[in-house]
Amino acid sequence: MGYDVIIGSRSADRAKEKVDELLEKWPDRTLAIEAGDNAAAAGADVVVIATPWDGATQTAASVREQLGHKVVISMANALTRIGKEFQPLVPPRGSVAASIQAVVPDCKVAGAFHHVPAKELGDLDHPIETDVLICSDHEEATALTTELIQAIPNMRPLDAGELSQSTPIESFTAVLLQLNVRYKTRVAVKFNGLPDSLTGLPKKPPRAAVAAGSDADEDANAT
Repeated sequence: MGYDVIIGSRSADRAKEKVDELLEKWPDRTLAIEAGDNAAAAGADVVVIATPWDGATQTAASVREQLGHKVVISMANALTRIGKEFQPLVPPRGSVAASIQAVVPDCKVAGAFHHVPAKELGDLDHPIETDVLICSDHEEATALTTELIQAIPNMRPLDAGELSQSTPIESFTAVLLQLNVRYKTRVAVKFNGLPDSLTGLPKKPPRAAVAAGSDADEDANAT
């Protein structure tokens, strides 16, 4: 992809084990990855929080100083399994991404990669073809996340709106996991009806314009 990566963990030694594992798995590739603790990883230009969902906000809060005003990408889904069924959970802020934004308010949080199977994402020899929904309240976060996704073969970034959309996006992951179990496969999301040559991001109207448009629609309906 052309990016330098720092893998972080509460224990730098544990992160080192993961880096060694990846380098051993892909000896023919030049992987610019190094290990560190969470504070070291939070020193990167863009930070991806890929912890289990119930540790995501604590992890972000623990490195708040290092995160500063950076773009932070949340890819966790709040889910549980009850019997044979996967069920979505609703964190206090409505989603994991929104909960992270609340604990690091100076950061620009984006939700992304929620529907990408983890195993397939890590298979460098067989890129998975999928769309990746991005949601954020910050245009810079959406743009940087889009740039990262475009660097991954066969992935198409789609701007799904503001961070409030992370609630249904994260919850839908339970449906995908259920399909995996029922059909013994690994599903990926691909949307039809969009131009094949889709590049870049649609231009968002300012919030004031959206509100004004809604008021105009109500006035038109009233007449």
